[in-house]
Amino acid sequence: MVASTHWLASAVGMSILERGGNAFDAAVAAGFTLQVVEPHLNGPGGEVPIIFYSAERKRVQVVNGQGFAPQAATIEHFKGLGLDEIPGDGLLPACVPGAFGGWMLLLEELGTMHLADVLEPALGYAKNGWPVLGGIATAIGSVEELFAGEWRESATTWLDGAHAPRRGARWRSPGMASTYERVIAEAKSGGGGRAKEIKRAVDVWYRGFVAEAIDSYFASAEVMDRTGSRHGGLLTGDDLASWAAALEDPVEFDYHGFTVCKTPPWGQGPVFLQQLALLEGFDLGAMGLGSADYVHTVVECAKLAFADREAWYGDPGFTEVPLDELLSGPYAAARRACIGDTASLELRPGEPGGRAPRLAALAATAMLDTQSDRGGDPTLSVSGGDTCHVDVVDRFGNMVSATPSGGWLMSSPVVPGLGFPLGTRAQMFWLEDGVASSLAPGKRPRTTLSPSLATRDGAPYMAFGTPGGDQQDQWTLAFWLAHVHFGLNLQEAIDAVMFHSTHMPSSFNPRTASPGGLAIEGRADPEVVNELAARGHRVEVEGDWSLGRVTAVARDPDAGWLRAGANPRGMQGYAAGR
Repeated sequence: MVASTHWLASAVGMSILERGGNAFDAAVAAGFTLQVVEPHLNGPGGEVPIIFYSAERKRVQVVNGQGFAPQAATIEHFKGLGLDEIPGDGLLPACVPGAFGGWMLLLEELGTMHLADVLEPALGYAKNGWPVLGGIATAIGSVEELFAGEWRESATTWLDGAHAPRRGARWRSPGMASTYERVIAEAKSGGGGRAKEIKRAVDVWYRGFVAEAIDSYFASAEVMDRTGSRHGGLLTGDDLASWAAALEDPVEFDYHGFTVCKTPPWGQGPVFLQQLALLEGFDLGAMGLGSADYVHTVVECAKLAFADREAWYGDPGFTEVPLDELLSGPYAAARRACIGDTASLELRPGEPGGRAPRLAALAATAMLDTQSDRGGDPTLSVSGGDTCHVDVVDRFGNMVSATPSGGWLMSSPVVPGLGFPLGTRAQMFWLEDGVASSLAPGKRPRTTLSPSLATRDGAPYMAFGTPGGDQQDQWTLAFWLAHVHFGLNLQEAIDAVMFHSTHMPSSFNPRTASPGGLAIEGRADPEVVNELAARGHRVEVEGDWSLGRVTAVARDPDAGWLRAGANPRGMQGYAAGR
C-alpha cells in the first residue's frame, strides 16, 4: 500500500513495489517524485524526517534528514542587520539541505534498489512534463513580479513568458532533471555496487558539484526578501560537507493498546504524545465524536502541549529537553487540572521537574498582538500548504512514514545551474539567547514536520501524517482519536469533520498568534459551533472540506489485510495497493 499527497507519487511508489522493491525503495521513489510534481510544497533544497519499522531489524527508527544552521548564522549577525526575526524568504534563512541525504540514508540502509532505479520516475516527469496543480499556479502567480524583477533564475525556471503557468499546463523541470542525471552519472562512475553508488551520490551532493554551485552562489549573491532589502546568504560548501543524515531512536508513548512513535524534539513530534498523555484522563468515547465537549477538550489539551513545545523543544544537541517529565503521568495530571469549561486565552507552559519555562519575548508578544500584520508568509499563505507526505507498507512487514518539505519554489531563488531553490527553515529559530529554539551555528531548527508510526504488540500497525505546519500534530491527532476511540476506518477517520487551534504562536515568519482561535470545517453541527463560541472559543468556520490532508497505511496481520486511506480535500491525495 502507498498513500501520499499526490496521485503521481502514490502511483510511482506502487510501481516500485510491483517491480519487487520494498517499502523503503518505494518511499524514496515517491519522495523524489513529490519534489518534481509538488515543487511549491517541497524540493531538493528542503528536508525530510522519516520514521520507519524494519521487519528485518524488528524495530522503529527515525531518519534525521533535517539540516542545521550555517556556521556564520549567529544572533549577532542578524541583529547587526537590524532584524528581530529571521525572514521567511530569500537566502538568509537557508539551512543545509537535508532531503537528499535523508532519502539516501534510507535507501542505503534498508532499500534494495539502485539510485537510478528510484530516481527514474522523477526524472521522467522532470524531463517529459507533469500537470501543473492549481496550488502551483497560484503560488507562482503570487510572486511572478518578484521573479521577473528580482529573482531572474526563478523567472527562467517557473514563468511562462512573464506569467505563471496555467493550471493543468504541462510543465518541465529541465534544470532539476539535469542535476539528478549528473548525480547518477557521477555516482555510477566508480563502480563497486549499489551501496558504493549511493555513498558517492551523497558525496557528490554535499562535497561535489551541488555543494560547489551552492557555495559559489551564496558567496556573492544578494537578493530581495520580505524585509524590503537585499541580503546575501550564510550557507557555505563547508557547511554542507560537515553535515550528514543520521539514524535515531524515536520518542514513544503507550496509548490504549498502541505504542505511538514520533521523531525527537528537533521537530514538534513529541507534542502529539503530550496531547495523548493529557487526553488519557478523559472519556472521549462518552463525549461523542465531534461534540462540543469533545472538540473543547482536544483543543484545550493541544494548547497546553504546544505551550510546552514553545518553552522546551529544540535541538537536543544544544538544549536539554525534559521529555521524560513532559510525558510522565504526574506531569500530565497536573497539567490536565488547568483545563476548565471555557477556552483559555493564555500561553501556559508547564514546569517539568520544577524548572521554570522560558518563552521568547516575541512569542509572548504574539499572544497579546492578535491583530498584528507584519506581512504574509509565502511559505504558507500563497499555496494553501507547505509540505507533502507519503506512507508505505509492504508485504514483508516494513512500514514508512515521511514528511518531506522545504525548498519551496516561491520562497527562495533558484540556484543557478541546479534548477531548484534552497530552504528557509532557519525562520523557525528565535533571535534571543537562552530559549530552547534560539539560533546557533550548527543547530537544527525546531520544525513542524511530524511523520507518525504506531505499533501494536511490538508489530507495525499504522503509518500516517499530513502537511500543515503547526496543524500537523492536530490534524493527525483528530484522525488517530477518531480511529482508536470511535472505530472509524482509515478513510472514515480522514473524512471526519476536521478542526484545529490557532492559539499558539506560528512557527513561521511572521510569528503571529490568535489566542483562543479555533478553526473548524463548515460541515460541523451548527449547535456545536455555537456552543464552542459560548465557551469562549474564537471560532472561524472554514470551508466544508478544507482542513487536514492526512494520509495513512495500516497492517492487520490477524486478518491478512493491508489498508490505506488518502485525503479527498483538494482532489490530489491518492492511496493505491494490491
